[in-house]
Amino acid sequence: MKHCHGPSTLLRACVAILLLTLGTSALAANQPCSGRKGGIAGCDGDTFLCNDGSISASKKSCSAVLGLRNEARPQSLLKSADGCQCGSGNYCVGPRGGVYCLTPGGSKSYKRK
Repeated sequence: MKHCHGPSTLLRACVAILLLTLGTSALAANQPCSGRKGGIAGCDGDTFLCNDGSISASKKSCSAVLGLRNEARPQSLLKSADGCQCGSGNYCVGPRGGVYCLTPGGSKSYKRK
């Protein structure tokens, strides 16, 4: 009579546990505002506003992911840095064409093209 416990069964179980662990950690890393950004604070139209005050580089639509209706609004582009704080719906355009907003700490958070 064969036993179900043996080196090959133990190895299969360990490989299965390892694959499950790697799969769930990969899913967690691909979320908007993950890591040092501290999670999602809300939406600025279709852009994710993060808890650290910056915007996410995610290409996903924030209003669609969070299930918000009619949250998209036109976003104006400003030539000067006045009034383009993250979360205000306004973005500044840099000298080389980069679109960004200013975080509460004063640093630039660029939108992905």
